[in-house]
Amino acid sequence: MIKRNLTRCLVTTALAGAAFAMPTAASADHHATNGATMHHHHEAAPLIPRDALFGNPTRASGQISPDGKWLSWLAPKDGVLNVWMAPVGNPDDAKVMTDAKDRPIRQYFWSPDSQSLLYIQDKGGDENFLLYGVNIASGTETTLTPFENTRVQVIGGSESIRDKILVGLNNRNPQFHDVHLLDLNTGTLTMVLQNDSYAGFMADDTLTVRMAMRQNAEGGTDYFRVVDNAVAAEPFSSTGMEDSLTTNPAGYTNDGSILYWLDSRGRNTAALYAEDVASGERTLVAQNDKADIGGTMRDPKTGVIEAYSAEYLETEWTAIDPDIAAALEFLDSKLEGEFGVQSRTDDDSTWIVWNDPLTAPSATYIYDRTKGTLEHFYTTRPELEGAPLQPMQPVEIASRDGLTLPSYLTLPPGSDADGNGRPDKAVPMVLFVHGGPWARDSYGFNTVHQLLANRGYAVLSVNYRGSTGFGKDFLNAANLQWGLKMHDDLIDATNWAIDQGITGKDQVAIMGGSYGGYATLAGLAFTPETFACGVDIVGPSNLETLLSTIPPYWAPLVKVFHTRMGDPNTEEGLALLKAASPLYKADQITKPLLIAQGANDPRVKQAESDQIVGAMKAAGIPVTYVLYPDEGHGFAKPTNNIAFFAIAENFLSECLGGRAEPLGDVLKPSTTQILEGAEHVKGLEAAIGS
Repeated sequence: MIKRNLTRCLVTTALAGAAFAMPTAASADHHATNGATMHHHHEAAPLIPRDALFGNPTRASGQISPDGKWLSWLAPKDGVLNVWMAPVGNPDDAKVMTDAKDRPIRQYFWSPDSQSLLYIQDKGGDENFLLYGVNIASGTETTLTPFENTRVQVIGGSESIRDKILVGLNNRNPQFHDVHLLDLNTGTLTMVLQNDSYAGFMADDTLTVRMAMRQNAEGGTDYFRVVDNAVAAEPFSSTGMEDSLTTNPAGYTNDGSILYWLDSRGRNTAALYAEDVASGERTLVAQNDKADIGGTMRDPKTGVIEAYSAEYLETEWTAIDPDIAAALEFLDSKLEGEFGVQSRTDDDSTWIVWNDPLTAPSATYIYDRTKGTLEHFYTTRPELEGAPLQPMQPVEIASRDGLTLPSYLTLPPGSDADGNGRPDKAVPMVLFVHGGPWARDSYGFNTVHQLLANRGYAVLSVNYRGSTGFGKDFLNAANLQWGLKMHDDLIDATNWAIDQGITGKDQVAIMGGSYGGYATLAGLAFTPETFACGVDIVGPSNLETLLSTIPPYWAPLVKVFHTRMGDPNTEEGLALLKAASPLYKADQITKPLLIAQGANDPRVKQAESDQIVGAMKAAGIPVTYVLYPDEGHGFAKPTNNIAFFAIAENFLSECLGGRAEPLGDVLKPSTTQILEGAEHVKGLEAAIGS
């Protein structure tokens, strides 16, 4: 067993997924470094510049083409992340393949035939992602899904049919994705299956649709066989609500004979099963008592699972295939800290491997399995070399009703002279809450943790009940508990940190994005004495309006929200949603609050921030409100991220007394609009006028 956070080679997502989670850039850039640098108390650690943490990486998301001839990566061109490539034998002979001028490209991949580079892009954060392709020989770029107000889904790729993929498009009906066959080289789209009721589909290696999924009345999922593009009338398998977010089909082997499942039915944690498609017989492949089986590595030729992971406090990988086990052991012997496989050639002779060495910025390597060589490809953020980056500590915290909350603590440099994981004296703390809520915090480099720790704060991230990966009992303990037991968990974690001497009673701020933004508003409105101040990033303030404005393509999943949050169509459910909405207790807020919102957010509409800001103004309560007109659910542009965190660190500095890099002219390159309360953040009025 290797305790390493290998990136999944095949990603399968839950049907409803992390609904209000912040979308993350799909790049290896999320791992940089965790190295601890000790400093004496009289000697403050140097300030890490915001640009070094939130600016563009030098390179990220390295991949190798399936045929093994080309290397590719994301890197800035004129300040905007674009896709670059170079011959495998000469990485310095690089050329830029895309021409994004405004919004960074954050997700790209190779076509199976290695003839083109594909990427998805939306407009201003609206999450209507379209698919684009660049022919590597001619350099010609094509919009492969040329539609307005459409969001593409990639349904299937193939080992045997290299020039086509299956995509879902909701251009006919915004609620449902029809299945199309896309010829990657001609751009021809052929409708395969018109969809009027299903939430998702799964195909095999022949690009034949084999399964359809639809929510049932219970809030679970029904799974239907598809034969000749006709969906069976009756499901062959189903889940109830309690298993709906912890049970998912995880794909077919390439010959279509085995269907893998991540399945929690009849148990707590999701185990990995292999189902014989012909007989229906299921074999248990892997299980873990504390965590769901999460990622898998598959043989590129056969689709057979070679290794699997489970993530409790840290990620543990177990190899089934002896050759994969030997390869992972080799990498383990060569690399310090965390590593993972992020790209593989068809013949599996070459891997692209990321490494988080814990004492230096993350690096990416080319692993030639035939020669047994590991060659440096690039360092993601070389400007972090020598920076006083801090280790993240996994900790377990008990909730008041006996649950264990897997959590992560980062301390300021120089605060823990004896290295016992606790500061020598209490320091101010930021409780940094993850979005979702059906998502999780993980171990490893975290940009926000590093910024805040560097500024003098302890940072605590808590996997409160409802977080995913810890089994269905933990997940379902959050049902109908928004603002109730989910919030109690955050209070319990705060009290734990105070009891441990990590922080003091009036020294804790709460901060987060999406559900974490909601938790911030709830913290300040429902428990106004607990937190010294709050930072809400794209958080909902009114759960009733949140549910009434979800994107149309979430309609097939709406039952999940109603069963887990409260059903607005029932008197009892509506009362629950209103009671859990910070908007109605906005007049209880007494502590400083900073709110940031993207104007184009399709998940948490701008009205969610507008409403609570309006209510606070009406009650004469000060608030600072920052709007980004060209962003959505979270901020993609580095200039906007840098500007926002500049405001946030100066806001926190005034509230908790930590350090801050002055604002200077940081707002100039960004689209930041200060709609309210510039006077409440040190230097903000001057920065607006500069």
